Amino acid sequence: MRLPAPIQSSIILLARAAALTAAFAASAAAQPTPLVSESPAVPAPPVVTSAPAAMAPPPPIAPEPAQVIAPIEIHGFMSQGLILTTGNDYLAPDTKHGSFQFSEVAINFTTEVSDQLRLGVQAFAQNLGLGENFNLKADWFYVDYRWKDWLGLRAGRLKIPFGLYNEVNDIDAARAPILLPQSTYPLQGRNFLFAETGVELYGFLRARSAGALEYRAYVGTIFIDRTILVPPGSSVDLQLNVRRVIGGRLFWETPVHGLRLGVSALAVRLYVTAFSGGVAYPIQNRAMLEMASLEYVRGGLAVTAEYSRWPTVQESSIPGSNFSITNERTYAMVSYRVAPWFQPSAYYALFFPDVNKRDGGDLFRQDDVALALRFDLTAHWIVKLEGNYMVGTAGLVPPLSVTALPTDLKTHWGVFLLKTTGYF
Repeated sequence: MRLPAPIQSSIILLARAAALTAAFAASAAAQPTPLVSESPAVPAPPVVTSAPAAMAPPPPIAPEPAQVIAPIEIHGFMSQGLILTTGNDYLAPDTKHGSFQFSEVAINFTTEVSDQLRLGVQAFAQNLGLGENFNLKADWFYVDYRWKDWLGLRAGRLKIPFGLYNEVNDIDAARAPILLPQSTYPLQGRNFLFAETGVELYGFLRARSAGALEYRAYVGTIFIDRTILVPPGSSVDLQLNVRRVIGGRLFWETPVHGLRLGVSALAVRLYVTAFSGGVAYPIQNRAMLEMASLEYVRGGLAVTAEYSRWPTVQESSIPGSNFSITNERTYAMVSYRVAPWFQPSAYYALFFPDVNKRDGGDLFRQDDVALALRFDLTAHWIVKLEGNYMVGTAGLVPPLSVTALPTDLKTHWGVFLLKTTGYF
């Protein structure tokens, strides 16, 4: 029987393969058996029986590990306010006719390089009073290394931890009223009481039965812009140099839920050279700012009270300019979050520029009764209204001022403020 051609071809190929296999086996049997000490024969390279595409693919190359870049958080705010006063101009020129010279804008960047290392910087500009016409500056910047909860180190231009609110003086969204009590946190003093350039140690310790302690200690200097002290066209010129600032704050979170007690201290040594009529007058000023603080927060209720004394000694070659004086500053404030969108607040503040002249008249006392309403229209937009009834004019003297007060001051006067802030 004749087999089909494909089957015949297969049989022939199988026969040839069998013959080649038998010949290879006979040839291998004729070779001498190699000694153990001889090197083994190198095997012949494999015969490629198919196209290169049929070869096994090479092992995949492992990708290089991706470089992780620390994310940068960006936040900022912009606010515009209106100041209207009766009787006396306050904080800005010509507020008796209403002034919109009450603006702030800021943007800040922070990043966590690691679990222990953090960096941050904020640019800030303000339009308020003389010399503050949107002068952009680095409001604060820092390098922060926290080794443990109870020990960390910061360096840079750092917010001064003084009292409850000095560090949030630039954050309108962090408080209920428009103006913090001006007896204790004067807005005219923000430029030289808000931040210092130096280093700070800080930490937080907690005990089960005794509550917790937070401490801050710092040393550095303060750079004061002379334009906020000497108005344009003044016949007096100043050179200022803060040799040293040392301070600290200690807060105790008591076992009573929501109750905190604290003390703050700040020592400043200021050297001033005043130039008038071609003559230089050296002035040395030493001040110690001390404050006791109380805060109670429960639910939507917040009650705060602070008492502060600022003793100051000045020595100068100018006749009649040497003095030793202690001023007294205090307030009590309450606020309540009625709804997520509505928070009223009220405070009473009292300021004596000289504790030895409490009965010295209107220039040596100022009472301030304030009522403020905060409306959170959205998660990033707030509007505030505030009214202040003032008795006395001691608060009209800006810190470190070299200008004379007007003579037609009113004892009873009012301050009305409107402010809106957007933040992200």
